[in-house]
Amino acid sequence: MYKQTLYKVIDHIKPQAIKRLNKSKKWEYGYNKEHDVIVISKTGQIGEIYEIQNLKIALPKENNVFTEADSWQTHEYPKALKNIKTIFDWKQYSDDFKEKWYVYIDREFARRHEGYWFNNKGKATYITGTHYMYLQWSKIDVGQADFREANRLFYIFWEACKADKRCYGMCYLKNRRSGFSFMASGETVNLATISSDARYGVLSKSGSDAKKMFTDKIVPISVNYPFFFKPIQDGMDRPKTELAYRVPASRFTRRKIDNNEQLEELEGLDTTIDWKNTGDNSYDGEKLKLLVHDESGKWERPDNILNNWRVTKTCLRLGSRIIGKCMMGSTSNALDKGGRNYKKLYDDSNVTRRNRNGQTSSGLYSLFIPMEWNYEGYIDSYGLPVFETPTEKKKGPDGFSIEIGVIEHWENEVDGLKNDPDALNELYRQFPRTEKHAFRDETKQSLFNLTKIYEQIDYNEDLKHSNVVTQGNFQWEDGIKDTSVMFVPSNQGRFYVSWVPNESQQNRVIVKNGGKFPGNEHMGAFGCDSYDISGTVDGRGSKGSLHGLTKFSMEDAPPNLLFLEYIARPQTAEIFFEDVLMACIFYGMPILAENNKPRLLYHFKRRGYRGYSMNRPDKTTHKLSVTEKEIGGIPNSSEDIKQAHAAAIEAYIEMFIGYNNEQYGTMYFQRTLEDWAAFDINNRTKHDASISSGLAIMACNKNKYRPVAEVIKEPVNLNFSKYDNRGNESKIINR
Repeated sequence: MYKQTLYKVIDHIKPQAIKRLNKSKKWEYGYNKEHDVIVISKTGQIGEIYEIQNLKIALPKENNVFTEADSWQTHEYPKALKNIKTIFDWKQYSDDFKEKWYVYIDREFARRHEGYWFNNKGKATYITGTHYMYLQWSKIDVGQADFREANRLFYIFWEACKADKRCYGMCYLKNRRSGFSFMASGETVNLATISSDARYGVLSKSGSDAKKMFTDKIVPISVNYPFFFKPIQDGMDRPKTELAYRVPASRFTRRKIDNNEQLEELEGLDTTIDWKNTGDNSYDGEKLKLLVHDESGKWERPDNILNNWRVTKTCLRLGSRIIGKCMMGSTSNALDKGGRNYKKLYDDSNVTRRNRNGQTSSGLYSLFIPMEWNYEGYIDSYGLPVFETPTEKKKGPDGFSIEIGVIEHWENEVDGLKNDPDALNELYRQFPRTEKHAFRDETKQSLFNLTKIYEQIDYNEDLKHSNVVTQGNFQWEDGIKDTSVMFVPSNQGRFYVSWVPNESQQNRVIVKNGGKFPGNEHMGAFGCDSYDISGTVDGRGSKGSLHGLTKFSMEDAPPNLLFLEYIARPQTAEIFFEDVLMACIFYGMPILAENNKPRLLYHFKRRGYRGYSMNRPDKTTHKLSVTEKEIGGIPNSSEDIKQAHAAAIEAYIEMFIGYNNEQYGTMYFQRTLEDWAAFDINNRTKHDASISSGLAIMACNKNKYRPVAEVIKEPVNLNFSKYDNRGNESKIINR
């Protein structure tokens, strides 16, 4: 059964505290540090608390629920007001007429400000004021927008971004046809029509796309607003470059001069909406109240979304004070076509990783809504997604029947593209169910066989609840070093293992000449990418990585299995060193590690386990350097080593990853597979998992890298004698 993970209702604050502050209406709109929650209520009272992608958001308390229908219904615009196009027309009507409609107009302004409650499938449902304006008053290409639960959560998240003074806005990773462009356009008009002395900007993957969004979405929404929401506008009714909410310049005609007429003094907002051509310096130096970034994941060279954001971010602040927000949303292109930069921006917007100012690295908050929440044709008449194939008939808002669930439909699409990897990856990017789907790369862009890697990733996703991998830590028995090592399962463990040897094979050690050597070298080996320094300047740094691989042997062990993954950076380097040592001792296998960061290998030697550290396999012992003889290991600087390392991974993927011989591979470590997919041989430092896994493969196949013994060819002596034939007798010269 499908279980959604997009949001959950949490008991984050004690009910007594909520009740006490609700009574006095003391809940202020914005971030509440005491309770670590973002309050989006503007009534002073809160109700349910949602957690959406790790962001805790307090909704308003249920109030004035519209109960005349059991689903969203657009309210009919009164006929008496339809013909009133501007505030100037309104002024021509009598006071009695106006008096009849003040309550109606005030109510619409209140809903715009505070949001709106309505019954949906028997449940009181809240939408933000922005969402209400989108549904009720924003004209889109199909007329009126449908209510969708996915959009409700989107707008709640967006309201939290607006409310939080620490936040510059949102970075939204979406599926195709989710309605983001229209929703962003609606918000632009909504905010611009209530702001004075403000500027609103639009960017897209190209200038023409930004212009099209402006002319085809923003302007029509503005034009079709009711008169009481529509400010005085300067210029053309349907401008091409700038929408200006300000008082037009006064026009003195000859008639007005002759008649000595007075011009009425009017007040305008002096607010504009415009668009810019795509570029790193778009809007540089300007002050913006809202920046809409459409199709941000599709900026291709020479345009760079990261560079642009670094520039435009400054347009949203005065000093340290954030005065504007960015609404950024997109599907992702292939990594080499703008996707990599967008992924970096998205990852830097994770709300769980903040600096000491409480801000994410980008300043934005990331949001991903899986495709199953917002896929056309699989939304029922209540705006709710039909995840699973229904047992009873369901209809969409258009009246058409929904016969299968969106998950089944999507899986059928995937199955149909199994033999076309690039088309499959494009489907994943356009309609992703996970963040990893959204950032799938083109198969031709990878050094390794992406088809096989993604086959394995997808297979593993289906197995994620099958307990094929156990998380845990290694520790010395009774806490006494240099005894026996045991594996202890733990949800907070740093190790992930898919196989452990039977008890008789564990902790095998050979002692010879006073040194300790691994007793299971014939069964497998480890590869390691180490680090030397405990702390880093930015607190992030490269992680230590360890992988274990089995060989073919006569022992009771699965052959050619990557059985262990460790990608972590404990608080100290010493903890990492001991973790690696314990793993080697437990499995009784040697390790091939990079020796350019030698502290790990010195740790092995100091503890008496030099015999566990393999020498580089491409050199004979007498040709090793002094340091290599002392601690073992292999350098990472040699071009030959780099090529051999990449070739080792490539060969392993071809033979043991993905679908082979009517069965899938048994490599279950998703992080490593994803690292292989993104591996760049010219920039290896980012790929800790690839380095260590490749070294493990090389260690298990060390015979391939043994140097060929040099054969010295000496000239062949046929032992022919030479003679001096001068004189009467021949005399021998040599023999």
